[in-house]
Amino acid sequence: MSAIAIDTLKFSNRLKAAGFTPEQAEAQAEAFAEAVGVSREDLTTKADLHELRAELKGELTLIKWMLGVTVTGVVAVLVRLLFMHG
Repeated sequence: MSAIAIDTLKFSNRLKAAGFTPEQAEAQAEAFAEAVGVSREDLTTKADLHELRAELKGELTLIKWMLGVTVTGVVAVLVRLLFMHG
């Protein structure tokens, strides 16, 4: 099943502008989201994105170090083969 993105805040605000009470508008927005299979647990929060960014930044730093060590090793082997051959 594909995910459907629903802006429940926009949905709720539209209902409020049409004369619904805030409680009615929010309840209908949540009911609609539930009906199409979207729950609050499925939504990504800013905190989730910040956590993911921190994890990726740490992994990227590790990858940079690993790449640096690998390149240094390859260069050392090439230097040895080119200049120490004989």
